[in-house]
Parts: sequence; C-alpha cells; structure tokens
Amino acid sequence: MTRVWRWNRPVTVREVLEDLQKDRSIAYTTVMTVMDNLHQKGWVRREVDGRAYRYTAVSTRAAYAAALMNEAWAQSDNPAAALVAFFGMMSPEQREALRAAMRILQGDLGDAGGEDAEGAAGGEPGEDGEAADGAGGTGR
Repeated sequence: MTRVWRWNRPVTVREVLEDLQKDRSIAYTTVMTVMDNLHQKGWVRREVDGRAYRYTAVSTRAAYAAALMNEAWAQSDNPAAALVAFFGMMSPEQREALRAAMRILQGDLGDAGGEDAEGAAGGEPGEDGEAADGAGGTGR
C-alpha cells in the first residue's frame, strides 16, 4: 500500500514489482497476490488496462490511520484515559502535529495557513515503518 499511496496514481503489479526489486528479490506472483488480496479486502480498486490491471487506493493513508485510531479508541472502556495515555506517548513533534490539527478543526488557520490537514500535521505516518508490499505483519 505504501507505493500506491505514495505514487497517488493507478499502478500496475509490474511497477510495484520493479520498485520493490530495488531493495530485495521478490517474485511477480507474490506482488500480484498481495495486490489481489488488497483488492478483495476493498483497499484498492482495479481496472483493466490491456492484459493487466491498474490499482488505485480507495482512501488516503491519512484516512486509514484515522480509522485505525478511531477503532482503537472506540474499544476503550474509558476513552478519556485512553486519550491521556496516547497523548503521553507522543513525541514533541507529534504533539505539535496534534495542535496543528486542532487549529484546523477550530478554524484558526483559515486560508492564511495555506495547508491542508496532512500538510499541517507533518504528512502521513508510517512512511518508513510499513512494509511496502502491504505484508508487513498487518495482514494487509
């Protein structure tokens, strides 16, 4: 998913394969299987392009991260305590990104800031921590 999100355009299995092969040896069929699994799970949509498919992300990485956080928070029997614990784990940079996001929600930035929520919050998380083939232990 990292490459689909980063490139922000329809991609083929071959394009993902060639990029992955810069870092490691991986088979075409492995990448094809992961892309098909992502499609079956509803993470990407695909359209026929000649004899291949072009895959496009269904949502942004930011939307995915937000959904994960919301799901985790909803599981808590004490949402306020969960938030306090979560905020306590944040780095100073993450806390500043949270403050920037709150300013956006409160309308304090207006048009003068010129940034959207992702830009003001420092971009999308997980760029270096996620397996690029979508198989980084998350099952996605």
